[in-house]
Amino acid sequence: MATTSVLPIINPMLRRRIVEQATGDSRSTIYRKIQRGLFTKPVQIGGERVAWPANEVQAINQARIAGKSDEEIKQLVIKLEAARG
Repeated sequence: MATTSVLPIINPMLRRRIVEQATGDSRSTIYRKIQRGLFTKPVQIGGERVAWPANEVQAINQARIAGKSDEEIKQLVIKLEAARG
């Protein structure tokens, strides 16, 4: 009898420099977008260190590529942050 194992979903945390590379945005632009509701807030990962869940960065990038409006991206950001639990 074969057994089936379920692999856990891995959602890496991306540090700011990786987020900068993934988005093409500078540090100041990322934080400006956060203030405008166009990018998710970072997650505290210890001390003063922060990171972003990779799925959130990917979802925002895909929305931009798809030509979503700023208002649509703001709604996406709200949805992504609410899903953090």
